[in-house]
Amino acid sequence: MINDYNDAYFSNSSEDDENNEPDLTEQFNSDNYHERIGNIGSVITRRKDDVIYCLTIIGQIEGHFILPSSNKTTKYEHVIPQLVAIDEDERIDGLLILLNTAGGDVEAGLAIAELISGMKKPSVSIVLGGGHSIGIPLAVASDKCYIAKSASMTVHPVRTTGLTVGAPQTFEYFRRMQDRITTFVCENSKISKERYTELVLNTGELVTDIGTILEGKEAVDEGLVDEVGTLKDATDCLFSMINELKKANEDETNNS
Repeated sequence: MINDYNDAYFSNSSEDDENNEPDLTEQFNSDNYHERIGNIGSVITRRKDDVIYCLTIIGQIEGHFILPSSNKTTKYEHVIPQLVAIDEDERIDGLLILLNTAGGDVEAGLAIAELISGMKKPSVSIVLGGGHSIGIPLAVASDKCYIAKSASMTVHPVRTTGLTVGAPQTFEYFRRMQDRITTFVCENSKISKERYTELVLNTGELVTDIGTILEGKEAVDEGLVDEVGTLKDATDCLFSMINELKKANEDETNNS
């Protein structure tokens, strides 16, 4: 599906002989373009010769169980192949991730985050509204992470619903799962494991839960996020990273 959309985008992008700028009129009017935005909220855009893929991660991260149709969800079976296609498509230069998520399935979220962190192409994320729970690993997985001044991130322990066996093995399983999240977040941000654990186990902030809510600059001060910024900051950073990578590749080619 993504390759069909990519082909439609690039085939509709023609060059103007006078200013060498792409004519995007046909692209914006194409059925494929609007269908893709409506279905999974993704879009391909460009600045001069640099092309970026914009991926939105919204609502709840849906895992192995289908959530009610009334829920806004990001489905891992959609996002995982998208990320592979983005990383392998030579026509796409970078990835911009827009996050506004309440969290969701831990393993699905970690799977997506691992793919983002392992991409060879530059990636930049920006938290808009909220990047809560498993949204934190998704945010920090990119090469650079921004957060809007009005956005927030909720750090809390792993939770479960439904039948739970009251045995020591159950609590050990939760501990190990939490450790997986903590390790990933700390390896991909500037926060220490000790400090992240303190935020997770904070009992003095949430009335009916434990954890910590970090707003905008607080997330930056804690080392979770790189900078407070806007969409312009995120896109400027991504295009700058793309240009640096292209220049490094050119220098390597010339020296070989």
